[in-house]
Amino acid sequence: MDSLGEIDANSKESVGAENVSNLGVASTEAPKKTPMYEAIHASRYHRQSLIKQIEEACGCRLISYVCGRGAEIHRDDAAGFVEMLHNIPADTDIDLLLHTGGGDIDAAEKLIALVQATVGKARLRVIIPDFAKSAGTIMALAADTLIMSDSSELGTIDPQIWLKDGHGNWICHSVLSYLDAYKTHSEALRSNPTDPVARLMLGKLDPATVRQFEAVKERARAVAEKLLKRKGRNWTKIPGILMDIDRWPSHGQMINWKDARQELELDVEYLPPTNEQWRAYWRLYCLLRLAINDKDNQNIFESSYASLILEQ
Repeated sequence: MDSLGEIDANSKESVGAENVSNLGVASTEAPKKTPMYEAIHASRYHRQSLIKQIEEACGCRLISYVCGRGAEIHRDDAAGFVEMLHNIPADTDIDLLLHTGGGDIDAAEKLIALVQATVGKARLRVIIPDFAKSAGTIMALAADTLIMSDSSELGTIDPQIWLKDGHGNWICHSVLSYLDAYKTHSEALRSNPTDPVARLMLGKLDPATVRQFEAVKERARAVAEKLLKRKGRNWTKIPGILMDIDRWPSHGQMINWKDARQELELDVEYLPPTNEQWRAYWRLYCLLRLAINDKDNQNIFESSYASLILEQ
């Protein structure tokens, strides 16, 4: 774990004289950084300076959550969100820069609930510089507005479950594809009880696993519906589209900004790649990815005030 909570001596949200006096200690000037300490953390200060510039330009608070290539949305990530939200007052407009391949649906629900609790009656925008897939897509559904460009993509809501095969090897299964295969072969066997292919395939599909996957599927749908209901959107149509494997046959298939706006009917603000605001978002994203590039199993959380890297 690598953590740093920044304190600006000139900020109203800093630890000030009033707080110090309450402890019975005389007020002193905030400590300065030594040259070596500042040099060690120079890249972090550079990113946080960029975040402050973006906040000033957009007029709202910006928090960033970027997952490494080998990392997922995880329960432990709650600590990172609490850090980023630490000094943001209730009912504050927040922009969340989000990049993730997905992960734990329950964790995703908790993380976005933390953000919603701070946003309150204010506005939440989710910026997707690259991609927010699966559980990341579910988090994005909580936004009032999605900020996307040509490089942005959402994904299907298709939980991936790792199970051991008969030889002890771990296999990743698509919940939707597994259930679709079970349904297809079951219907084929009912139509033709002697169908050898259907019998063979059903013999490879475990009924207990089917029940487990049905529960996971309904859990994912329920979370998506709850987030959409809160925003007054079509909470039955949108999850249905995102869980339609006929429309999106590949788990990694791109759902671009046009699909998000037209098919999903989400509120999408499109920014072209040449837009200065988008270039600032993309620059920040690149810096955040570079910060965890040497360890792909890390997630980084950063705001103008806090910075945290968690390793899975």
